[in-house]
Amino acid sequence: MRKLFSLAFLVLAFFLGWLLYRSIEEPITFADERAVRQDAVAEQLMVIRTTQEMYRDITGMFAPTFDTLKQVLREGEFLEVRILGDPDDADFDPATAYDTIYRPAIDSINRLGIDLDRLEYVPFTEDVKFDIAADTIDYQSTKVPVVQVGIPYKEFMGRFADARFQRYDQRYNPNAPIKFGDLSKPSLAGNWE
Repeated sequence: MRKLFSLAFLVLAFFLGWLLYRSIEEPITFADERAVRQDAVAEQLMVIRTTQEMYRDITGMFAPTFDTLKQVLREGEFLEVRILGDPDDADFDPATAYDTIYRPAIDSINRLGIDLDRLEYVPFTEDVKFDIAADTIDYQSTKVPVVQVGIPYKEFMGRFADARFQRYDQRYNPNAPIKFGDLSKPSLAGNWE
């Protein structure tokens, strides 16, 4: 009988030890995984922000869809105006002082190593795409283009997409988006920065 009680206490001790280990391991695993996934998504959002800025340089607006964005970046051209001579010189002739050059946007995309085919896909997902929206708003009596691109955390957090993980970080909300831009004001800031 004594051996049975000893064995039962030993099993109970191992079980309680395992529960203690799990209670310590889960928040650490959550914090590590969240950091890795959030950094990868933020990095992809920065690439999208760069391509949106390129699109705006070409068209004067932001792209409302990824298809439009990719098409213009593959086929569009950057306008570059060079000043020949010194405009402060007394003999400066303004009629012949400017040289206009068009450079293909795809050259800049290739130089930066941006993969346009995978641009809209969220890291750590199979085929989930970022939400994208672009518009023009009146801001301080001027029409300005605005853009917003993002995705809710629950879409890329895998097994940590549950709200129960808020107990490890009060700021974590799986329904909140990680995004850059704002449709109500001209801003390209990311909410992770």
